[in-house]
Amino acid sequence: MLKQLRWYLETAFFLVISFTIALLPNSIALSVGRWLGRTAFLFLGRRRRVAITNLEASLPFLESQPGWQGGSARDIARGVFENLGCCIVEVCKIYGGRGQELIDNVEIRGTENFDAAFAKGKGLIFITAHSGNWELLALAFGVRKHDLSVVARRQDNPYLNRMIERIRKSYGNGLIYKDGALRAMFSALKKREVVGLLIDQAVQSEWGILADFLGRPAWTMRMPSLIARKSGAPLVPAFIHREGSKSVITLHPEYLLSTAEDPEVAAAEDAKGLNRYIEDYVVQHPEQWYWVHKRWKNAPPAASSQTK
Repeated sequence: MLKQLRWYLETAFFLVISFTIALLPNSIALSVGRWLGRTAFLFLGRRRRVAITNLEASLPFLESQPGWQGGSARDIARGVFENLGCCIVEVCKIYGGRGQELIDNVEIRGTENFDAAFAKGKGLIFITAHSGNWELLALAFGVRKHDLSVVARRQDNPYLNRMIERIRKSYGNGLIYKDGALRAMFSALKKREVVGLLIDQAVQSEWGILADFLGRPAWTMRMPSLIARKSGAPLVPAFIHREGSKSVITLHPEYLLSTAEDPEVAAAEDAKGLNRYIEDYVVQHPEQWYWVHKRWKNAPPAASSQTK
């Protein structure tokens, strides 16, 4: 009974906040979002430390990459929180029923890459990451180009979960929940549908493979290349970033799977190859990737740090 009451209150609070923020003009809402981000940076000490620690460990790699513009770990981390604040208010506007202007303002680059891959008639898997406003990526693409289903975690609050489901579906998005995701993805691809998969989350060792990511080994999903091989569905990397007052979705050409005969070698090459797209994104937009999660948990340290 108490749990149900808490779920009702959480859902009501979410609705009130969403509708309130939705009433704000976009420029004011984004200013509020940046303020929320800066405030969170000051008060969410554990997440701030995770972001700064991750950045400090990755800076040697980033500084060696062409196009790196520099910046201290702390300054970049502050920018990460500001981006997340902007994401929150944008999602509130969308869920509050006033997100059409945001969606209309999204620029989509590389649609020819999507068209070429989708024309193969095998469905399509979008490979993306927690970058920019990844929720806006899915919703804008669903409205502007083609319906898609996103692999996501089911919300603990069933009332909030149903509400989010209903809103996402109104924008042309379906949901594939992680419990039973593999079968659901094969079913969707068999029907020539588009599936979106975030691949920058740490996975358990039995479900992943160690692959270099931003200069350190990280447990990386096997699932994308496994599904692509079995289904024939193309893998198309897709990312979103902020550019001035708008967001830009970039659709890359289809990722070509490893031709290695050894399945383990092929899996490792594909994991590293797909990670490389995210690395390139981080070099270009370091403040727009989700540094606040423990991406390298349970992974061994980089070889360079073991020799020190």
